[in-house]
Amino acid sequence: MAMTQLIASSKLKVVAGIGTTGLSVARHLSQMGERFVMLDTRLQPPCLEQLKAELPEVPVVLGELAMDSFDGADEVILSPGLSRQTPAIQSALKSGISVISDIELFARAANAPIVAITGSNGKSTVTTLLGEMCAAAGVAVGVGGNLGVPALELLDESTEFYVLELSSFQLESVYGLNAEVATVLNISPDHMDRYNSLLDYHQAKHRIFNGARQVVVNREDKLSVPLVSDTVKQWSFGLDKPDFGGFGLLDQDGEPWLSYQFERLMPEAELGIKGCHNTRNALAALALGSVIGLPMAEMLAVLRDFQGLSHRCQTVKNLAGVTYINDSKATNVGATLAAITGLAGENNLVLIAGGEGKGQDFSPLANAMAGQVKQLVLLGEDAAVINDAVGGRVPTVFATSLQSAVEAAQQVVEAGDVVLLSPACASFDMFSSFEDRGEQFAKVVEGLR
Repeated sequence: MAMTQLIASSKLKVVAGIGTTGLSVARHLSQMGERFVMLDTRLQPPCLEQLKAELPEVPVVLGELAMDSFDGADEVILSPGLSRQTPAIQSALKSGISVISDIELFARAANAPIVAITGSNGKSTVTTLLGEMCAAAGVAVGVGGNLGVPALELLDESTEFYVLELSSFQLESVYGLNAEVATVLNISPDHMDRYNSLLDYHQAKHRIFNGARQVVVNREDKLSVPLVSDTVKQWSFGLDKPDFGGFGLLDQDGEPWLSYQFERLMPEAELGIKGCHNTRNALAALALGSVIGLPMAEMLAVLRDFQGLSHRCQTVKNLAGVTYINDSKATNVGATLAAITGLAGENNLVLIAGGEGKGQDFSPLANAMAGQVKQLVLLGEDAAVINDAVGGRVPTVFATSLQSAVEAAQQVVEAGDVVLLSPACASFDMFSSFEDRGEQFAKVVEGLR
């Protein structure tokens, strides 16, 4: 049966995308007693068989979207992998059909306050930290969204707080999140193959503030500051000296301490995660936790114990005084800049980068690498693009695999150096995911003798 016939037969919701998110939407709508249709532009979407097994009565339409695919629909729930710029989606919007994301559905159904976290970089670390802080304080918490469990599968009457990592793709179709507290940790160019400009990307991220009761801002990143009314309470974090309502760093006997306003909380050196970018992440988590009333002692204990997430500046091995670090999650320039800044000493880094560039401008890497990266090893689809952008600021070699990239690094390292896989690119040109890329790097490094 054609899509238009399915919709015309009775007003239905349409779920666009049969992946992990789409499946979570289908389960939720089924539990709510809603009538809906599933569609996907792919002929073999990843969760199709699971959908058929769980909900065999739900109609499924596969293949290219026609301009009238959504005519007559009550509402379209759009998976994050499908852009609102898709012609059929634009046609639906022009017809006055509501197009929302799973996060909008979640916000309508959530029974507890939401802590909403986005940003170009660091959001997974901050989300995980805050979730662990809640758990340490004995708070029943649901953690997920763009990280781990889809938001709709977190819904539970016993939950006291929901902590959500949200991507720009998810936020594009959010209208009233109404979070208890929301934050944009930072903004740097990413997904420029999807957005027309940095402004478009910025506007998508800032939808997280729609209806927020409190906000946490990064004092060092003006693009993180929302336009909200004076009735919305603001808190802040940054590596500078904190002021009223702020978390930051204060000096004590030449040693930086994480601090709130004028109170020193713990030495930076005691953090389980290292690098100044991770100090920012820790301060952001402290700010968010304080907003929702978590006890300081439990939050600081988590910061001392937390060793970081896999594929995010994760130490793989120390060999002959050389540290090998897997930062495969660094899929944009901003993430790689943060890793370089956080880990660099004096000309002590060998940086392995490259992959699918997503239309990014790589020129900001040039200044960051000068004096800190002793050799750049490039691989992947956009290796030449990166090489052109950095303009020969550091010695550069090309590799055809992670094995040859690590071998090239070994030719120049000495004790005290860091071999850093921080690609600044997506992985799909050579790997199935950033996790696959990181695991292959770790396997190569573990084989070193």
